[in-house]
Amino acid sequence: MRHPAWAIALAFAIAAPANAAALPPNSALSFDVMRKGSVIGGHSYRFSGSASSFSVTVDTEISVPIPLDRSTLYSFKQHSTEQWRDGTFQKISSTTSEGGAPRQLDTSSKGALPASFWTEDTVHTGKLMNTADGKIMSVRVADLGTEDVDTRRGSINAHHYRLSGDLVRDLWFDGDGNLARAAFKADDGSTVTYVRK
Repeated sequence: MRHPAWAIALAFAIAAPANAAALPPNSALSFDVMRKGSVIGGHSYRFSGSASSFSVTVDTEISVPIPLDRSTLYSFKQHSTEQWRDGTFQKISSTTSEGGAPRQLDTSSKGALPASFWTEDTVHTGKLMNTADGKIMSVRVADLGTEDVDTRRGSINAHHYRLSGDLVRDLWFDGDGNLARAAFKADDGSTVTYVRK
């Protein structure tokens, strides 16, 4: 079954080593999910534990309405928890609902990092795990340098990377190596953007 572009992404679902990530200085990151100038959902990360052993909880909820009758054209929800030890990704469990029965995932790292993109380490390897179904995706990464990006709290300088291959994304990371912004094309050609709060 083919999943829409926003489903694979916003779960926001590489093998150099599946490691090296550090516990972020902030306990949470949150984003508005934007499409055609409107907020269509939210995306958040919550971090708990210590530098040597921590978990990352990721929640995504998206609803795209039909403008004329306000019914829902597309909906996507995902809740996932990643376990990390000594900077190494250990396992992930997730529940994903995309307009039907929820799907469950509970798997080890398989030598890849999860495509949750909270850490800049995910763009320094060539394989990512889809956080909805556990499949391994091969990607190529282009380093586009630094630039200013808008957040809900003002403009920040961020490092821009472009992913291609099995997963196509534009990602920006702040000076701490945490996700600052993300963007990708939906199936209808519109651009979906994560704007950090």
